[in-house]
Amino acid sequence: MTRMRVALHSVLRPGSELDYDREHERIPDDLVASFARFGIHEWTIWRVGDRLFHLVECDDFDAAMRALADDPANVRWQAHIGRFVGHFLGGGDDAPAPLPRVWDLGRQRQAG
Repeated sequence: MTRMRVALHSVLRPGSELDYDREHERIPDDLVASFARFGIHEWTIWRVGDRLFHLVECDDFDAAMRALADDPANVRWQAHIGRFVGHFLGGGDDAPAPLPRVWDLGRQRQAG
């Protein structure tokens, strides 16, 4: 199966930047296990001020998000980390939605 990469953009609540960083020093092990079970192989987050940029490598982003919606580990984590995250950009109902891809060096190289 081909992996996909998805970029996300979210915004923190004012003044919560350092708390968010601290909470991400290590996420719960049961959530890590859920990610593996649902085909999420890597999730990296960068922060600039109150803006978060996520890169997710997974088998199927939409399927993983559907599976995580009812996963107990994720429900607990979202209730906890949601205190710091204001919203995601690009998604309806404040849900994470992939940013549109503009350009990809690897794809350009493959196309020749």
